[in-house]
Amino acid sequence: MRAAVLPLLFATLLGPAFAQAAALSVCTEASPEGFDVVQYNSLTTTNASADVLMNRLVEFDAREGQVVKSLAESWTVSPDGLVYEFKLRPEVKFHSTGYFKPTRTLDADDVLFSFQRMLYPAHSWHKIAQSGYPHAQSLQLPSLIKQIDALDPLTVRFTLDHPDATFLATLSMGFASIYSAEYADQLLKAGTPEKLNSQPIGTGPFVFNRFQKDAVIRYRANPDYFAGKPGVDPLIFAITPDANVRLQKLKRDECQIALSPKPLDIAAASEDSALKVEKTEAFMTAFVAINSQHAPLDKPEVRQAINLAFDKPSYLKAVFEDTAVAANGPYPPNTWSYAKDLPGYPADLDKAKALLGKAGLKDGFNTTIWTRPQGSLLNPNPSLGAQLLQADLGKIGIKAEIRVIEWGELIRRAKAGEHDLLFMGWAGDNGDPDNFLSPQFSCAAVKSGTNFARYCDQRLDQLISAGKTTTDQSVRSRLYQQAQTLIQQQALWLPLAHPTAAVLTRKEVQGYQVSPFGRQDFAGVHTLR
Repeated sequence: MRAAVLPLLFATLLGPAFAQAAALSVCTEASPEGFDVVQYNSLTTTNASADVLMNRLVEFDAREGQVVKSLAESWTVSPDGLVYEFKLRPEVKFHSTGYFKPTRTLDADDVLFSFQRMLYPAHSWHKIAQSGYPHAQSLQLPSLIKQIDALDPLTVRFTLDHPDATFLATLSMGFASIYSAEYADQLLKAGTPEKLNSQPIGTGPFVFNRFQKDAVIRYRANPDYFAGKPGVDPLIFAITPDANVRLQKLKRDECQIALSPKPLDIAAASEDSALKVEKTEAFMTAFVAINSQHAPLDKPEVRQAINLAFDKPSYLKAVFEDTAVAANGPYPPNTWSYAKDLPGYPADLDKAKALLGKAGLKDGFNTTIWTRPQGSLLNPNPSLGAQLLQADLGKIGIKAEIRVIEWGELIRRAKAGEHDLLFMGWAGDNGDPDNFLSPQFSCAAVKSGTNFARYCDQRLDQLISAGKTTTDQSVRSRLYQQAQTLIQQQALWLPLAHPTAAVLTRKEVQGYQVSPFGRQDFAGVHTLR
């Protein structure tokens, strides 16, 4: 699931007034699944690994809406769109810790290792990732990337099988982080490759120190960071599932930043002179995925009936409290190629009952609703939301049992397709509309587990694939609008909301910006203390 504003990556981080870095504690809502980000697709894991520990060849600047340099200081693309050459930044250092002391700086071998282990089944590291490589698989990178070559220690060439308009932006996603091949070799020789997931090494602004599940993650500022040592040290993720507790910790200055606040907390913080509310329109969609592989949810009439039974305005008012707009499909309205004229499914119980009757289910059926225990930006009140859906479905004879499942377990089991109805959310990583389509609706994404609707259709797959083969935005928009129409006709989701991304901070926190992708950048943050 998931991605970040990194425009401050190369800014001057510390002025004379902030020479003495202060600690920064961030109240987060859940534990990461691990720190080897390529194995996972949740935003929580990306935030705790890719965003603080790692860098990519390129990053996506959401303010400018374009890809910018990072580990690659320049790149070229061949006229046919098949060959990308990247010149690496020289003298970039990997983290030095108690468990790894690098003997060299970043070079092309690290880039080759980072991608080849995801792409090549014969690679010595390929099968070590127990969760597989969900992003690489759903984006079909093994069939897209024909070859990767190191032309010299600081030059890497990617040769594609076919043109792909999304390729460069894809390289800014968290899963495309660059790892140390030297550290990987050390772990493999020691017979402890699993430590890549528990003792991570990167080139990023912070260095991993310690993780206590469901309690805390501690990082220290990287003194050798190529963009300059961060202005906060240490960085602490205080894992605090309850949003009310996050707010109270913020008020007591136990945390200086609180993520995923509830709507009422945003209002309370706005009236507190010691706090600030940072906001931006989120490039995200909250939805209920309908598992099209589970009968009778495999019938489009049943999925349509579920959409028609739901009172979305009441849900938005009760759960999001006017901090989100109604979703009518997978894309947020700020997406180019957004299909604004889709008819949608306004609540209509009689029509919903008629569709169930047409499907041979006039007496309804039994099903389950899966949700998480604690709130998040895309699901501020999981319990209330599930209860509202349960009540609305009951009005047309669908008896739904609510199952509350811990976040990590929920993601794991949902990727295996065990759910019926699943409260979920998706945050685009790079501003490209395909970042919603390929991971959520392609046939490859059914296999990788990120397609929570579990729907594979050749017509839809062809539209998604065709949209990536041209750089003509008007052509891509037309194809993606056709895809949105098909997704809605098949009622693969019950679209819920596009929220406003908000983060609460103390007044003394400077340099923090909210990402529309939900990513976290603390490299340019400092505190006035």
